[in-house]
Amino acid sequence: MNGGRFLLPVVLSATFVQLLNVTIAQIAAPAIQSGLGTGPGAVQLVLAGYTLAYACLLITAARLGERYSYRRLFLLGTAVFTVGSVACAAAPGAGWLIAARLVQGAGSGLVAPQVLSLIRTGVAPERRPRALALYGATMGVASLAGPLVGGLLVGTDLFGLGWRAVFLVTVPVAAVPLAGAALLPRTRGTDGQRVDWVGAALAATGFGALVLPCALGRETGWPWWTWASFAVAAAALICFALTLQRRPNPLIHPSALRDGIARRGVLLVFVFNAGVPSFTYLLFLHLQTALGYPALSAALVSAPFAAAAVLGSRAAPALSRRLGPTALTAAALVLAGTALALAPLIGTEPGRRAALPVLAAGGAAFGLFTAAVFVLVLARVRSAAAGSVSGLLPTAQQLGGSIGVTAAGLAYLTPADSANAAFAHAMAYEAAIFVLTALIALRLRRTGSEPEQSRP
Repeated sequence: MNGGRFLLPVVLSATFVQLLNVTIAQIAAPAIQSGLGTGPGAVQLVLAGYTLAYACLLITAARLGERYSYRRLFLLGTAVFTVGSVACAAAPGAGWLIAARLVQGAGSGLVAPQVLSLIRTGVAPERRPRALALYGATMGVASLAGPLVGGLLVGTDLFGLGWRAVFLVTVPVAAVPLAGAALLPRTRGTDGQRVDWVGAALAATGFGALVLPCALGRETGWPWWTWASFAVAAAALICFALTLQRRPNPLIHPSALRDGIARRGVLLVFVFNAGVPSFTYLLFLHLQTALGYPALSAALVSAPFAAAAVLGSRAAPALSRRLGPTALTAAALVLAGTALALAPLIGTEPGRRAALPVLAAGGAAFGLFTAAVFVLVLARVRSAAAGSVSGLLPTAQQLGGSIGVTAAGLAYLTPADSANAAFAHAMAYEAAIFVLTALIALRLRRTGSEPEQSRP
């Protein structure tokens, strides 16, 4: 197929810059607050705005890709993201920056489901498992590279740009998929059906109303509007689910709801991401706020986790072929053990040195899981459901991450005798999430062993 050999470098560079943009801004948050002279609430909106717009568009964008072609939506989303990145770097005030982050998130939301669909349709079947493994590995490495790159840019104050450098650095990276989009296969839309705009509005309202209080509730003391927002989210998403099959052109293909692999795969991605990225977020938060580490030093403490994640992702294709979903179960249990072992070590200097190999083991498990999960799910779902699952998996990833950061933050702030005790509470939460992930992966293995005709 024309352009197929260029597909992976182009789409994976887009995935990298989108996920990098989530965690790199977290490290820069204190510098943004100081540089713009704004309050913590505005900074939380800067962080939340990206995730909010990203999550709201994913399912709709998957359907738009099917309708108008994946390549067109990929190109449009990348252009929107690039414009948003430039606007972030040039922001004169908090309001401008929040609006620019919404634009960035919208661009990423348009692109993300197209990446999975382009891999699924543009890569030869025999190369597809490796391509999906590289996709998962890219997501993991990007999430971990964000704090390292952000800490380096903020700590060195590159060219005197301060926090603006963390947004400016994404522009040349985003230029790669923007320039390379013209080389992607020129596929047409797979069907001529109309887009279900009622369903799109319900999904966007539900996801937005869910993400917003998760992002801002803890900082604002959970005022009444956060609970009202949760109620709106529940009402919108229940209405979306109940009326899905009665609408003429449903946003999610009905086979995606009937496919047992699809259902459990989406749940697995959601639960896993309720533990990641909150695990690395809390580690950075504790090192900086409780232990007084500068941003760059905190980033360097986590370097073994990031480095080992690369090694774990490289081993993922072979291990997932040999072990199947059992590899996911093993990786999740290693992450649970990492969280429990880290809690008593991080409070002292000798303990932090001893924690480095623990973090390396957790990083290897993280890399294995992220590189293998999309391979094992997408390779097994029915072809009719694959387009919808391409939107559902990134949605589950973003929603799980948003809810997980909130839940882990609540565990960290539980009244305790010391900051180290609060960190131990948070790590207990992380361990519980990863054990639950392991149990769901076991269920995925049993479902995957069923004959095709017996799958729901």
